[in-house]
Amino acid sequence: MALQRQPSAESPDGVPIGAGAAPNHARPSEREVDLLHSGWYSTEELAALLGLDPSTLRRWRTATPPQGPPFVRLANRSILYSIPDTQTWLMSQRINPMAQEAL
Repeated sequence: MALQRQPSAESPDGVPIGAGAAPNHARPSEREVDLLHSGWYSTEELAALLGLDPSTLRRWRTATPPQGPPFVRLANRSILYSIPDTQTWLMSQRINPMAQEAL
């Protein structure tokens, strides 16, 4: 006697409900960044954009605690910087002199 699969229910966005997928594989919410599709910079590309030597980014990564923008280490010598993380980090480094005068 063959077992028959029951059709699985889907959420409104087409994701199977109760499919047993790990929570890490859930679709990103509107507030989260889709790292797979948002773009990446290599160390050399980001250094050029920021007007830095690539060794500066390498030094920041190996500092204790790490400094600079968030990065992903795919392999020992393969480092990537997500574009949205880099933009967020840049905004956090921004200093507004006019806001300082108000203090």
